[in-house]
Amino acid sequence: MSKFLTTVFLLASFSLLAQVETGTASFYHNKFQGRKTSSGEIFKQELLTCAHKSLPFGTMLKVTNLSNDSTVVVKVNDRLPKRSKRTIDLTTTAAKQLNFIAKGLTKVKIERIIEDN
Repeated sequence: MSKFLTTVFLLASFSLLAQVETGTASFYHNKFQGRKTSSGEIFKQELLTCAHKSLPFGTMLKVTNLSNDSTVVVKVNDRLPKRSKRTIDLTTTAAKQLNFIAKGLTKVKIERIIEDN
């Protein structure tokens, strides 16, 4: 393998690894329904959106519940406080798809979806 291809392969591998994180997920209280999110969008519990501390607005994420392997794809449109112990805050609709409404919190794997252009 050429030095160039090895470098490209290593960079691609690093990029993929950097796109995955694990942490704790929670879901929004209904009191936020109809309020503006940090991105300026109106919050709607029925949509598949989320809050994250740092990922750019509009980023698409695949979220996997590590306790039951259920998944959902959500869009980042809000911010969590920097000091939050949570990694992601989901709409109730997304939390229902991940089957953790009764628990309130769950451990998740978050993968950034990269679109091919």
